[in-house]
Amino acid sequence: MRKRTLLIWTLLLLLPLLAAGALLVYFTPVRALNALGAAAGGYTSREGLPYGPLARQRLDLYIPDANAPAGGWPMVVFFYGGAWNSGARADSRFVAASLAARGVLTLVADYRLYPEVRYPEFLRDSAQALAYGLTEGARLGANPKRVFVMGHSAGAYNAAMLALDPRWLGATGHTPDELAGWIGLAGPYDFFPTDNAAARPVFFHPNYPADAQPIAHASASAPRTFLAAPIKDTTVNPTRNTQGLGQRLQSAGASVTVKMYEHANHTTLIAAMAWPLRWIAPVHADVLAFIESAPALERPGALPP
Repeated sequence: MRKRTLLIWTLLLLLPLLAAGALLVYFTPVRALNALGAAAGGYTSREGLPYGPLARQRLDLYIPDANAPAGGWPMVVFFYGGAWNSGARADSRFVAASLAARGVLTLVADYRLYPEVRYPEFLRDSAQALAYGLTEGARLGANPKRVFVMGHSAGAYNAAMLALDPRWLGATGHTPDELAGWIGLAGPYDFFPTDNAAARPVFFHPNYPADAQPIAHASASAPRTFLAAPIKDTTVNPTRNTQGLGQRLQSAGASVTVKMYEHANHTTLIAAMAWPLRWIAPVHADVLAFIESAPALERPGALPP
């Protein structure tokens, strides 16, 4: 009887994991993660909001369902990866859902890709999207002094450049000083010359633009920083990029947290934001802890342009 009871309880405990596994087999991985994120609920979404006049200058907004805290929700503006050649905001619904369900108002932005554009046009798009968040955040229910920019892979590069190089936000009437922090997951920060064939034409290989790498802009004035990567990332070298930028920022006197995960790879690191795959790496918990521990900025934000 005890063995039968134990077997029944084991099956009941495994049932959600088996169901999640079945979804991952039946659907493409991204579709499955998005479906599971939507099913979990805890947020309301608004899709296709324009942050500029062009077709790719659109973003999706994910608003927590629970009551906003005093001062408003913390806000994340998220950029996906894809070697600046591919990607769409709808593919990152599971990332936004995982944050919004935990009380983080989240924006996921598209940006123009190669071959339509090369560097630095996608940074100009990203800066406009982040400027939208900084300008409109309070109206949307966010705390304007607790705004973060976040990205994965190529999107982490975009986030890094906006946070570390004031040229891009400066063109929109904003500055990196308005950020409570930035979050980079498996990003390329020191990667010239690149062996990624898809990325080479984006950066005019072999004639790379000057000052186009985030590591060149590491300084004591950098916003509070969270960097994470898989130890065995075969797509973006974690030692040179994540640990290298972390060390450069730390040496400059900036506040930086670096997390390296043993069981994730370049793709599953961002997939682990979704609840069925959080056993891969605690990146979801670590990102939330970073956001939640960030104090509201004492200095006032810049006025809208």
